[in-house]
Amino acid sequence: MERRYPEVVGVRRTGWAALDRDPQEDRVEYVCPHCGTRGQKNARRERTQYHFTDGFLQDLQGDVTNCRSCSQSLRVVPIVMLHDQDETRRFEAVFSDDLAGDLHKSAA
Repeated sequence: MERRYPEVVGVRRTGWAALDRDPQEDRVEYVCPHCGTRGQKNARRERTQYHFTDGFLQDLQGDVTNCRSCSQSLRVVPIVMLHDQDETRRFEAVFSDDLAGDLHKSAA
């Protein structure tokens, strides 16, 4: 029997400051689809395991986690690695439908 978790897009922000930081200290940010709370978790995969897909470096395997507010399980997939503000703007334009729903839920 396979469980189905609600999926949410995760963001792993890396910038110039992250080049000297241990990659395992990177955080993945997401918005819980159940309660709308912004959450974060430790990144599990090395940066080299991300693949260039649809114009971004992405981890398409994702990860299952629990929301710290409502304790519901969710799947963070894809995890998109963003390096600078230009990539962030492109990401927001591409994933605007997913993010608009998440941001609308968190504002309510």
